[in-house]
Amino acid sequence: MRLKLDLHSIFSNGNALDAALHGIMDEAIEKHAESVEIIPGKGSGQLKKSVLRFLEKNYKGRFHRIEKDDKNFGRIFVHFRWK
Repeated sequence: MRLKLDLHSIFSNGNALDAALHGIMDEAIEKHAESVEIIPGKGSGQLKKSVLRFLEKNYKGRFHRIEKDDKNFGRIFVHFRWK
């Protein structure tokens, strides 16, 4: 199972952004998803940096790795490894 979160519609609302990120990550952990695709968009890169900081701060150790898409700057993949 792969989950997807598009942040284009809520990028300027910090509370909604945090709630959406918590929601998708908690759902992925609960359902043992393979990966989560987060789409912060291209822009200046500030939202992408914010998402990466959020993941490292709140979910460090709960995912296997983070992959920044080399073909599309506006996508982040969070991969999980379940035993």
